[in-house]
This record gives sequence, C-alpha cells and structure tokens, in this order.
Amino acid sequence: MLRDTPSPAPQLDTPDSPLDSNLLLWDPTEDLRCLTRTFHQLHDSGWYWGPVSAGEAQALLRDELEGTFLVRDSCHPLYMLTLSLKTARGPTYVRIKYSHGHFCLDSSCQSKQSLPGFGSVGELVQSYARPRRPLSIGGHMAPPGLTLSDATVPLRLVRPLRIRETCPSLQHLARLAINRAAPAPAQLPLPRLLVQYLQDYPFQL
Repeated sequence: MLRDTPSPAPQLDTPDSPLDSNLLLWDPTEDLRCLTRTFHQLHDSGWYWGPVSAGEAQALLRDELEGTFLVRDSCHPLYMLTLSLKTARGPTYVRIKYSHGHFCLDSSCQSKQSLPGFGSVGELVQSYARPRRPLSIGGHMAPPGLTLSDATVPLRLVRPLRIRETCPSLQHLARLAINRAAPAPAQLPLPRLLVQYLQDYPFQL
C-alpha cells in the first residue's frame, strides 16, 4: 500500500532576507502623505502647470528672462514631475526624481550622487532659488543648435512663471509676504489656524 509522504514545510522568509527588509523599510502611507502634501503645495503655488508638454513649456519660456521656471507633469513614464527653465542657452528641462519621501533633480551621471534630496518639490525649488553658486546640470533637452553633450548649463532659478489665467488669492499673497519677511513664521504671535495656514505653504515663491 502506498502512503502519502508528508510534504516539506514551506520555507518562510527570515527577518534577514532582502525581501523582508525591503517590506519593512517601505511604508506606502508615508509616500501617500508626502505626495499629497507636495501636490497640494504645487496647486497653491501658481507655477505648477500640470499636463504641459515639453514643447509647450519651451514656447512659454522662450521670451522670458533667464532664470524663469515652471513645474509640470513629466512626459516620461518613470517620472511624475519636470522642472522647465530658461537658461542662458535657451529653454531646457530636468526631470525630478522621487524615492522614499525625497525629491531630487535627475542630473548627469557625474554629479547625481552629490545632489541633495528634499521633502517636497517646493523645498527643492526654494533651495535652488536662494543666492548661491549655480549648479551645473546636464539638460535633457538641448536648445536649438546644441548637441546633448554640450547641454550642461548652470541651474539658476530666479522667478516662477505663474499661470496667467489664475490670480493668487490675497491670503496667499499675504502668506508669501510673511514667509519672505519672517525667518520663522511659526513662532510669530498669531492664532493657531493662521500659523497652520503659513505652515501649509512655507515657501517664498
């Protein structure tokens, strides 16, 4: 008579396995909070243009001053957002990478390891808009007459290109003025709801 032999017990992942470690480190709720906060801030900013193509962004920036910029949805399936800007060589763009709660610019292989990460796109833009030595970064779209290998241009953010069809509210304009004048708006003697409103958009642009 044949008897069924017991099957070997299934091998469970140990706590030291790479798969289990990745599951422990990755918290999708943190990604959701970070992305939700970032897109709320972008919609408040007035310089997030949404689903604008690279060609449309180039046309918008062509006659603007050097340092004018906007943020738009990326056309690349692996990226959510792109920073388009006017440089000394013409309009160009650089994609914005997101990973584990941090945003950074997608630069050339030589410099990407030294690029800092930020908790939101607003923080990223604010950081590169401060007076500082410009960062040379490889553009992903070369201006006319340049080869891609030549398209290493200084990243210099001066002023945002706001959507012309919309007008910032007086509350938002007042918030920008307070953020520019006060180094720590959260410490001002203001009502709690007003402090929260300032903290919802803590940028100067």
